[in-house]
Amino acid sequence: MIQFDQVSLRRGGRVLFQKASMQIHPGWKVGLTGVNGAGKSTLFAALLGELGADEGSLTRPSGWTVAHMAQEVKALDMPALDFVLSGDEEYWQIQKQLAQPEQLSDSELAQLHGRFDEIHGYSAPSKAAQLMAGLGFMEHQLRLDVSSFSGGWRMRLNLARTLMSRSDLLLLDEPTNHLDLDAILWLEDWLNAYEGTLILISHDRDFLDAVTDHILHIENQELTLYTGNYSTFEVTRSERLAQQQQAFEKQVEARAHLQKFIDRFKAKATKARQAQSRIKQLEKMQLLAPAHVDTPFTFSFREPTKMSSPLLTLDQAEIGYPGKSIASKISLQITPSSRIGLLGMNGAGKSTLIKSLVGDLALLNGQRKASELLNIGYFAQHQMDALDAQASPMLQLSRLADKQISEATLRSFLGSFGFSGERMDTPCESFSGGERARLALALIVWQRPNVLILDEPTNHLDLDMRHALSMALQDFEGAVVLVSHERQLIASVCDDLLLVHAGRCTEFSGDLQDYAKWLREARQQQINAQTALAQASASTNKTAAPAKIDKEAQRKLAAQRREETRPLRKKIEQCESQIEKIQPRLASIEEQLADSSLYEASRKEDLLKLMNEQTSLKATLELAEETMLELMMELEELEQSFQES
Repeated sequence: MIQFDQVSLRRGGRVLFQKASMQIHPGWKVGLTGVNGAGKSTLFAALLGELGADEGSLTRPSGWTVAHMAQEVKALDMPALDFVLSGDEEYWQIQKQLAQPEQLSDSELAQLHGRFDEIHGYSAPSKAAQLMAGLGFMEHQLRLDVSSFSGGWRMRLNLARTLMSRSDLLLLDEPTNHLDLDAILWLEDWLNAYEGTLILISHDRDFLDAVTDHILHIENQELTLYTGNYSTFEVTRSERLAQQQQAFEKQVEARAHLQKFIDRFKAKATKARQAQSRIKQLEKMQLLAPAHVDTPFTFSFREPTKMSSPLLTLDQAEIGYPGKSIASKISLQITPSSRIGLLGMNGAGKSTLIKSLVGDLALLNGQRKASELLNIGYFAQHQMDALDAQASPMLQLSRLADKQISEATLRSFLGSFGFSGERMDTPCESFSGGERARLALALIVWQRPNVLILDEPTNHLDLDMRHALSMALQDFEGAVVLVSHERQLIASVCDDLLLVHAGRCTEFSGDLQDYAKWLREARQQQINAQTALAQASASTNKTAAPAKIDKEAQRKLAAQRREETRPLRKKIEQCESQIEKIQPRLASIEEQLADSSLYEASRKEDLLKLMNEQTSLKATLELAEETMLELMMELEELEQSFQES
């Protein structure tokens, strides 16, 4: 296990956390959270052995193999599949030795072949190909050089290489940043099946909820381990902060009372002894700190200057590139009230549709009709690359602003996006990914668009910023078209879901849980189709006619299978019952929170009580729904296995 014993870490003379003592046991899946700069990456470096603790000791089993996902991948002239295979260092080393058999004795060759068989080396290329397929790579890309891929796809390759390692400890830093939703769902399944110890840094709360069973949180120079996923952590932390604040307020009151007695009676001979006793009591009292919550990042979209309806229309549009059609017969109308989430598997055409809507990509057929008042705010990854690296945020904003706008107004606006006075005047070439994303977003907001088209806007943003973006989008008075791997953002912002699949763009009638189920089924169908094709090409014999099955045997078999699935069905019913109990109470709380009188100062305690109950119930509801979804998938897989057998 990993052992923290009074560990303190500093960076640049600044204390990140101190005197942390805890244990992380084998098989735990831990989410490492905290604001940017809290020390998450430094803690990873300590776990990797790249730096030691400033105080105390941090230890892990010496025999453990550690896999760590680096944040950069060089443009190597190396086939992508080989790059992924090199993640299994022992496999890669044996392969190199076996490639030069003339340099080995017969006994050495025998030993290498034996070990190669033990580590399943002969199936390693197949495993690597499956990892790459799960992360969205096509079969023809396996032999392309790493240098031929863009930065985002190299990060996917790096993730696949990391997962290829037969590790005991897996350290992942923002693994979902460059993934779309179907790849994230695949990764969730993979990590849930991973048997080693996992510690991951992520700002995707849905991902953390689906994968982790513990949260390691850095806050106020303290490292605290919580049991449960992220939603459970939020509830537990809020309760702990409330208790801490209550204890602090009581102590302030008690200290004031003691001090008042001391000040009043310490000069009186008859009360001197009692006063001295109170002084000693006051000195021994351990000072408590007030509860502290980091100030959340907030901003709002400026009201669009002008509006019309519809703002943008695609009529029987065919999208794609010259000589390559991606999707056709697309009819889509965007009005000021449109809130559209685009769904689809990797490569289905979501980004192509986005570019066609923006006007960056001409239609192959059909019409794109734009209102004269259309003002698109477009956020995509290349928007960050298009920033002037030599210019400061202040200079880039002033280029967009009218000359009569005061400098104070511009600085106040940038400040709402988390830029301090010093950073406002710093060239953005030195900015982190998160700062660049915030600046790109700020420049879009300033231009007061009436249609926001956002392609993965949360990459590089921390949890506070993601929450702020979600809240701002909910209040935005224009139209929104969103592609995001973050389910929480889609659910809170979008009213309509469109599915880009098999050359069409159609309305998706379910919710995101239905979409997750659809994705898994679609992926399984692809696997089944590929398997069937392989079997058909490998065999020229006709399939023999199925033998008749005795009806009594069929009945017994059906009864046996019902009995085997009974525990799962019972658990699903329990989840459904729990959900049915929670939903009416949540509806009741929402009705009460709509009462304006509840927000009067005299009813502060009632308001806090309702809000705490609402937070707790929502976390319980999400956990019950997620559990039920997993159970239903398990039941479907079990029933599918019955059919196949």
